[in-house]
Amino acid sequence: MDYDALVVGGGHAGIEASLALSRLGHSTMLVTQNLDTIGQLSCNPAIGGLAKGNIVREIDALGGEMGRNIDKTMIQFRVLNRSRGPAVQAPRAQADKMAYRLRARKALEAEANLYLYQDTVVDFILKNGRATTVEGVVTERGGSIGAKVIVLTTGTFMNGKIFIGDWEGAGGRIGEPAALGLGDRLREIGFDVGRMKTGTPARIHRRSLDVDRMEIQFGDEDIFGFSFGGDAINRPMLPCYITYTNWRTHEIIRRHLGRSPLFSGRIAGVGPRYCPSIEDKVVKFPDRERHHVFVEPEGIESQEIYLNGLSTSLPEDSQREFVRTIFGLECAQIIRPGYAVEYDYLNPIDLMASLESKRIRNLFIAGQTNGTSGYEEAAAQGLMAGINAGRSLRGEKPLVLDRSEAYIGVLIDDLVTLGTKEPYRMFTSRAEYRIALRHDNADRRLFARRKEAGLYNPGDIERFEAKCSKIEEIRDLLRKRTLKEGELGAKKRLGQKAAGYIETSPSEEAAVSRDNFIDTACREGENFEHLLRDPYVSIGDLIELEPEIAREVNIDWLRQIELDIKYEGYLRREERHVQRFRKMEGVAIPSEMNWEKVPGLSAESREKLRRIRPMSVGQASRISGVRSSDIAVILVTLGRE
Repeated sequence: MDYDALVVGGGHAGIEASLALSRLGHSTMLVTQNLDTIGQLSCNPAIGGLAKGNIVREIDALGGEMGRNIDKTMIQFRVLNRSRGPAVQAPRAQADKMAYRLRARKALEAEANLYLYQDTVVDFILKNGRATTVEGVVTERGGSIGAKVIVLTTGTFMNGKIFIGDWEGAGGRIGEPAALGLGDRLREIGFDVGRMKTGTPARIHRRSLDVDRMEIQFGDEDIFGFSFGGDAINRPMLPCYITYTNWRTHEIIRRHLGRSPLFSGRIAGVGPRYCPSIEDKVVKFPDRERHHVFVEPEGIESQEIYLNGLSTSLPEDSQREFVRTIFGLECAQIIRPGYAVEYDYLNPIDLMASLESKRIRNLFIAGQTNGTSGYEEAAAQGLMAGINAGRSLRGEKPLVLDRSEAYIGVLIDDLVTLGTKEPYRMFTSRAEYRIALRHDNADRRLFARRKEAGLYNPGDIERFEAKCSKIEEIRDLLRKRTLKEGELGAKKRLGQKAAGYIETSPSEEAAVSRDNFIDTACREGENFEHLLRDPYVSIGDLIELEPEIAREVNIDWLRQIELDIKYEGYLRREERHVQRFRKMEGVAIPSEMNWEKVPGLSAESREKLRRIRPMSVGQASRISGVRSSDIAVILVTLGRE
């Protein structure tokens, strides 16, 4: 049987791609090696984090599933960087690993247009046998499945190899076989296929912990969902713990480095720069006396504990020895050893901004296959690949988010414009317009794009419009309500911390003495919106004076209003930069542009422009090696044409 779409792989990218396609009305098959591991949290059982939490909320704002899934399965919630500005704050939730996986599969099985099948894809069916248009796949058991579009999301399984000390074996996760054959076929076709490496720490039994020797880490009491349309979070929460390595830990690791496949040269793939193994940390930072170890539960019904910060591929006896030198882990019982996994990836420079391959039409590629690390980055790509595969089926132009409207736009633009030779991870510093890309306003930034994509229902529109209307109603109240003379006593309370509302950090310009501000400032007659611009005045203060502000309002909306007002000046300044950015993005470059005939380009620029085929002058300007003089030449050439 043939399908409109076929998705290869049941990880986080595959889940979002297949759900998007099926919800858009296309008959879709998801082929994966093991139906029981769909949505597996292979490494850290957590969703979100710095920049990553923003991505999850953007996925939800666009109609994706990840935010809803973590809301229903979280066991601890925290907002990171609460003491810093909102542009770098982000939600993170510890997940119940088993519950997350089961709910992900349940969401897939509930879709009427989606079909699940357990097999391994080893080859593509290409039109007329040429690498031009994909028409289906061939599976390991010799079957063939036809499809008009294919989304490839192989994760760490394509020619995956696992390393634990001297032992190595084929696999994408420990105990799960690798997907063999497809990587070699892609090399034959001409794709730039490289090798990457990632790793994971040992898991230990909960009963072997001595938590009294560790620092306890509770989650936040004030919990909000990743999903903008979800219900209030009502789940049991568990604490995490913090401990540290020490000189004995490091000495054992140094003694066994010769048995590490990472240092013996047996692993050729490049590992993640920002999530190194404990061996890497000990070697690269020899003066550090200790490193953090975050002791995190994997679920309410599970006794497995994840040792975040101790990723390793040392032999199992070495792992037991060094783990037991750590405070609180002296009696640790290892359930699963840590290991490294090396796998094939495709350089994403061979993709268009829609995530469609430049080499094979109707083939979209997403997730770790494109050289990224992290569940969130994978899910974001899967969602966009699914949306654009659906638009391709309908003969519509692709939906491309730009760098000024979403972290997802930054992610994909970085990948397809710059490529990557090491696992790519999203950071707030990668986003030029991060003040506007807060996690709390993702729905307002992207709901129009969600409607454009078609991943909505009437209830979503009604809920969003009601929220926008209420926010504007409150803003209008803040503009009209002024501080009255009779409220002088109340004025003295301005600036006091109000429980339950967002804490903001004053800017350097406004960091004046709080006492002087309260004693000397005469604020009668000022409207509440103007008062709220002051770094020492919170919306909680104003609610004490005017309870109507908070009547029948979600507390998350009040946070958004406060941040919008406090950062209005910065946002206006950033908007001017965005307008200049979009002006360059608006100068389209024809896909058939013959760069050999453009005079005055440097040889390096000509070669890179020919390979990357930028869609706009803005994208061309971000290509490494393309000079400003080359951009001027391109603009003149386009002007002539």
